[in-house]
Amino acid sequence: MDNLDTREWLLTNGLGSFASGTVCDARTRTYHGWLIAALEPPSQRTLLLSHLEASLEVAGRVWGLGTNFWQSNTISPLGYQQLRSFTIDPVPTWVWSWENWQLKRELVMPDGLGNRSWVMGNGGGCGDAGSEEDGDKELEVISSPPSIANHQLPITNSILIRYRYDGADAAILRLRPLIGDRNFHHQQSATPEWQFSQLVRQGQVCLQAIRPGWVGTPWQLRWSRGDYQPEGVWYWGYRYPEETLRGLGDREDLYSPGYITVTLQPGDTVIFEAKVGWPAPEAVLSAEDFEQALLAQQSPENQPTTDDDIWRQLLRAGEQFIAYRASISGPTIIAGYPWFNDWGRDTLIALPGLAIVPQRFSLAKGLLQTFGHYCDRGLIPNAFPDAGGEPFYNSIDASLWWIEVLGIYLEATGDWDFLVEQYPTVRQIYKAFCGGTLYNIRVDATDGLLTWDAAGVALTWMDVVVDGHPITPRCGKAVEINALWYSALCWATQWAERLSAQMPEKAEKLQAQRERYLMQAQQVQQSLQKFWNPTRQYFYDTISPDDQPDPSIRPNAVLALSLSHCGFDPDQARRVLQLARDRLLTPYGLRSLDPADPKYIGHYGGNPKQRDSAYHQGTVWSWLIGAFIASWKRFYQGEPVPFDWQPLLDHFQHQACLGSVSEIFDADPPHLPKGAFAQAWSVAELIRHWRN
Repeated sequence: MDNLDTREWLLTNGLGSFASGTVCDARTRTYHGWLIAALEPPSQRTLLLSHLEASLEVAGRVWGLGTNFWQSNTISPLGYQQLRSFTIDPVPTWVWSWENWQLKRELVMPDGLGNRSWVMGNGGGCGDAGSEEDGDKELEVISSPPSIANHQLPITNSILIRYRYDGADAAILRLRPLIGDRNFHHQQSATPEWQFSQLVRQGQVCLQAIRPGWVGTPWQLRWSRGDYQPEGVWYWGYRYPEETLRGLGDREDLYSPGYITVTLQPGDTVIFEAKVGWPAPEAVLSAEDFEQALLAQQSPENQPTTDDDIWRQLLRAGEQFIAYRASISGPTIIAGYPWFNDWGRDTLIALPGLAIVPQRFSLAKGLLQTFGHYCDRGLIPNAFPDAGGEPFYNSIDASLWWIEVLGIYLEATGDWDFLVEQYPTVRQIYKAFCGGTLYNIRVDATDGLLTWDAAGVALTWMDVVVDGHPITPRCGKAVEINALWYSALCWATQWAERLSAQMPEKAEKLQAQRERYLMQAQQVQQSLQKFWNPTRQYFYDTISPDDQPDPSIRPNAVLALSLSHCGFDPDQARRVLQLARDRLLTPYGLRSLDPADPKYIGHYGGNPKQRDSAYHQGTVWSWLIGAFIASWKRFYQGEPVPFDWQPLLDHFQHQACLGSVSEIFDADPPHLPKGAFAQAWSVAELIRHWRN
């Protein structure tokens, strides 16, 4: 494996479906495959087509072009030895060659909705925000949010593959589809009960997995030329080395229903399409289908127009995370590939970089509307289920991030009518936090700070729970949560002032609300001094429910300094940033814990429990570099930021997943990339701050 180029590539289709693999073409993860289809976008992701195993016969000699890891710890065939080049732009492209021949393969994944016009929708409108009455009484009962919608747009899950042959002689290309029908988190094992039916027609085969009492997803494989021979056979014992390293299941059996034989003259091409659903009997795949799909992806509607190549690549990377959620009939953001779904906190933190900075304001508005629509008891959902389920509200900060990002959106657009629409949700959040809501989230009447107390859960972004116990317990008053609370009160003060002028009939009530927001903001600003640790010249990370401060040096202090409104003393802020620079800053982001801390873990690896234990105990998070840069520029105006972008840009362009940014990195040098190979908020913060 050390001699193989196992850097990864990613294609997405705006539904949560994706294709991924490696440069050397070997599958090293359970999540590698050419059609992993989101059957309930963006959920129920199912691997259908793993790959086409290719061999090429030229002048009587057969070349196996595949590369596979096997349970026997062997690699076969050795197709990587004939692989001459790989490029990711505009689409993943491989070129294999020998003395007298060359074969090129390209993959394109068409947009599952045809285009991105759906993001222009309203995302669901504004939910019930409860009473507008002011006062200090207990929080009124607020009706449950609307049920998850199920008004799906027509969707298409497909991938197109094109081969082009050049050489001195004619060649015979043989291709074996390797297929499955399994949850993308799991592996597939051959059993006597596991079968695949196939219906063969001219230029296509329709496939469906069958087990006793269960029928799988129907899908089709079509080709523009060639002869198909049914020949069902299991290939046992594929091995996925990355899963071995992660302490997870790493063996899989894949089924091949038959093979396609194509005779190619020099300059010939052949096109394949894998697509969910049954085809029309008359459907014929032509060479133009691939070209049209490629042109559609390169159209101005789907491509950023800029002369700056890195900026264009960054914007394209950001596009990969934007998806349609069928259960709410609106836009969402996939937190990371290959294994994450959409999460409220991640979506809101990523939103400025993915939507506001690129001036995709309709998308930003749709996302804010969607999450605001499902606000319940003052909490913004941290996750949406599929149709028929209820949202998950296990976050203290999603509501505060929603207000923060709403403010960023309004400042960028001047869309004050949208403020009128969303202000009731702002009020609902404010009243719920003041009066108390789930998880004992409430404002402490003695100091105005926001606190929470609930056993066995973790409500901040440091949210790992193992065996019912949070790895990073942060009950009580967390520094970045109260910084968000202060910023929210400042936004609310501004908005009440603006709306009182915009709606004179409600001016008296709005002015009274403004005065209360302002008074609370002033109280919170004074109380933020409780977080100052004069011994370490840094902010306490949390103050526990029994008023015990946690002196751990974590990046949450930097995050607290980066928000739109900052209530901390500037001299203290500069000292915090100096210590963060010396203890937490790396070339790829901020460590989640000071290396001098006894709880520090410098390497992220091992089985799931070991990895979870290291997740926020030192591991570097690349998205936090945005908070460091924003804070440094605020408190060291005119001075250079002590961060060199080049290593992170090199990582983006040439390492891990080409054209994306990893979720996390080892805390200790050389800071190897770990976790999800493409993470939304990592890319978003790079977009947001790289050119500023």
